Amino acid sequence: MPGSLIVWILSALLTLGALTQSWWEPKLAARGVNTADWPWRWWLLGYPRVVLRMRLTWRQLSLLNTLSVSHRPTGRLLGDVVVQGQALRPRTPRLRIARPTRNGLTVTVLLHPGQTPAPYFAAAGAMEHAWRVYRVRVASPRRGFVQITVIALDPLTGARPQGRPDPPELLAADVGTLEDGPAWIINLRRVPHWLVTGATQSGKSSLLAALVRGLSRQRVALVGIDCKGGMELGLFGGRLTKLATDRTQALVLLLHLVEEIRERMALCRAEGVRSIWDLPEIERPVPVVVIVDELAELYLTDGSREERDEAEQCGVLLLRLTQLGAALGLHLVVAGQRVGSDLGPRVTALRAQLGGRIAHRAHDEASAQMTLGDINPDAVIVAQTITEDEKGVAVYASGGQWVRARSHLVTASDVAVIATAPAPVDPFLRDRSATVSVRKGGTAP
Repeated sequence: MPGSLIVWILSALLTLGALTQSWWEPKLAARGVNTADWPWRWWLLGYPRVVLRMRLTWRQLSLLNTLSVSHRPTGRLLGDVVVQGQALRPRTPRLRIARPTRNGLTVTVLLHPGQTPAPYFAAAGAMEHAWRVYRVRVASPRRGFVQITVIALDPLTGARPQGRPDPPELLAADVGTLEDGPAWIINLRRVPHWLVTGATQSGKSSLLAALVRGLSRQRVALVGIDCKGGMELGLFGGRLTKLATDRTQALVLLLHLVEEIRERMALCRAEGVRSIWDLPEIERPVPVVVIVDELAELYLTDGSREERDEAEQCGVLLLRLTQLGAALGLHLVVAGQRVGSDLGPRVTALRAQLGGRIAHRAHDEASAQMTLGDINPDAVIVAQTITEDEKGVAVYASGGQWVRARSHLVTASDVAVIATAPAPVDPFLRDRSATVSVRKGGTAP
């Protein structure tokens, strides 16, 4: 279909939708459809407008960003000298029909022979400005083609969707919304350990609350370490199997968990399997999720020998849990404002074991660099653009990929419901109600 005809059709659809809005909007409202909902307005009004801009600006955008190629070589032989000239009749890449999505569109571009996707990656910012959209992402899913994904508006602003069905998989929780529209799922089976950072009032507590709410409906034991006196995790009450509110209690709890890991290792060895997930479901121990709120409180001391020894033992035990816990059903979620080597000698090694990264708003570049620098440098830049008004917005990174996301808002009434949830199952293979002796002045076993 010629490009001019597509432009005329889209212009007609846009004009028709705008002129008849006073007619179709009450009709949809009468049928119980929320006409203020984003997809309806996007499909009827936004999509034609963006595609029209794309078609009108594509040729000039291709010329300015070196996406066009010449019909024939421009070199001329003058004696023994080859003179290279600029293409006078450039060929614009072919832009295929744009397919609408829930909050944007995708379009495929056919590359000319000899072209690579690199110029398109560099031109993503120019496309955002030319088409007046929130975000443009460029990928090359197969040879010879480039796929351009347009996100028309930031889906992380406005009302946050609630009431979605829980993910069917064990240890998977719906904690928010990704910037391209789908649910933000944290799956501890795929990425067993997570690091959550951010400044005060940036949204860390909301994310942890959303994670607890998602996991509280599952047969999962939740263990909390909140050395700020339990002010955050203590709100979840009886749904937590264990809760440590200071460093001494945390040390005893971590010793319990290390002993539990040894018991599960012995069980797997006796059954001839490599992880508890290979055991029959009836024999499988209960998965344990350990949530540490404000890691710095475990490491910072007043300088006394006793506190330094406790902090050292806590660092050793946390590192051991991350190294051995994934195959044995023990998962760690660590949160803090800053997780760097200035806290203690074991922090860098612990951070390296936390494969999932979530960075909220940070006060400085170094904090974002500590969280995302070894995942993707671009994610560090994006994390620094989060403003104080965007509470709950974070950069979510795993496996080298990253995306902006926003956690669900968990209200006080939601927390009260979680606190009154049925008592959790005991994850320990042995009774550990007795206090485990802590060796002062040494390291944990």
